[in-house]
Amino acid sequence: MNMSLFRKLLGLTLLLGMSAGMSAQHIPNGVSFKRLFVDYQTLNGGDFGAFQDYTDGYEFAYLVTLSERFTLNLPVKIGLYNKPGDLQNTAIAGLDAQMHFYPLANPNLFKPYLLAGAGAVRQGRDSINFQVPAGIGVDVKISKNAFFNIQAEYRWSSEENNDNFQYGIGFKYFFGRAEVDTVEIVPMVDMTEEDTDGDGILDKDDECPLLPGLEAFYGCPDTDGDGIQDSRDDCPEVAGLLEFNGCPDSDADGVPDGEDQCPALPGLREFNGCPDTDGDGIEDSKDECPSIAGLEIYMGCPDTDEDGLEDRKDKCPLTPGPIANEGCPEIDVADREVLTFAMKAVQFELGKATLVSESYSVLNQIVNIMKKYPDYNLTIDGHTDNTGSAEVNKKLSTSRAKACHDYLVSKGIPAERMSFQGFGPSRPIADNSTYSGRTLNRRVEFNLEPNW
Repeated sequence: MNMSLFRKLLGLTLLLGMSAGMSAQHIPNGVSFKRLFVDYQTLNGGDFGAFQDYTDGYEFAYLVTLSERFTLNLPVKIGLYNKPGDLQNTAIAGLDAQMHFYPLANPNLFKPYLLAGAGAVRQGRDSINFQVPAGIGVDVKISKNAFFNIQAEYRWSSEENNDNFQYGIGFKYFFGRAEVDTVEIVPMVDMTEEDTDGDGILDKDDECPLLPGLEAFYGCPDTDGDGIQDSRDDCPEVAGLLEFNGCPDSDADGVPDGEDQCPALPGLREFNGCPDTDGDGIEDSKDECPSIAGLEIYMGCPDTDEDGLEDRKDKCPLTPGPIANEGCPEIDVADREVLTFAMKAVQFELGKATLVSESYSVLNQIVNIMKKYPDYNLTIDGHTDNTGSAEVNKKLSTSRAKACHDYLVSKGIPAERMSFQGFGPSRPIADNSTYSGRTLNRRVEFNLEPNW
């Protein structure tokens, strides 16, 4: 609200009362106190009868009796208000200048009156609006100078959807009668035309007359130029945001820099503005695996196969295995027997690298074993007896190992999980001088090894 306008309205209220025919008389002044019941509900979509929605307030006032029928009332009001749909009450504080008109001359017990005036009301921290009260009241005499008082006001507000009712119950007390011979009506004059701080706003309109400021803030400064005047800016020298009372949020994560332990990195409020990149509930600064979701027990690192050994230390992170075997599963005895049996069961056409059909069954079992142990790789080693030249036998053993490799690939085993090579007759396991010995030496060996 423009303070100059409020002063003029206050002066006009005084002038109206003084012009009501005051003559020389004894004029008692006084004070009053009221308990207020504030109703912002009824005129803004609420129910007039919902008394439980009324909020509390208090009024303290100084009373100046201007004449037999006119009293100037200067109340200060504080309290709470709540509109339909508001989640919580909001504080209000206001100052009025009211003229009370008593239509009955010298009543003995009951003194009814009408009231009208003007006032300024601050709602919350940032909102100030102009309100015009009008209403009725009655003073009930309880002693020579004391009255019980009941009053009801309708208050028009300059802010949209902000009209309200206020009802008060309290007491008035008049004291110290002063002898007044005459009343001189002094015409209202403008305050000095000075501009003390040189900001182009006259002191009479300047709410900060000693500090150069902006017209938008009634002469008060905005040092950091963020659109929030210094008196309401918690960080007046650093440009910031209204939602953070003028303080900045450099990383735009919803946590102001003053509360953000990682002001240059977008983060989460529960981690004081620090990030949790992998979303595992462990902030990055305490997460030893910040890009992979893990467990707090392993400092944010994962245990994919849930075998009790984190992936960083697990040689077989996709397959559960005992810690003693570095997280890799032990090869079942039955599976090892299949691999040993395959050394004899895989057969080829004589002098060639072509698998005979009887070999497919055992090779299919090896396919199943490879799927069972995804963290193991397979080495395929081809061997021959010493019949013929070593060079021809080495080439033949390599081709036979490759034939087994290619068959397993055709059944869906990734090639990168297998390797093959031929050794020719260089690694016999039996005597090549006998038929049975040469038969044993013509073989393909299959060995599973962890892939670390």
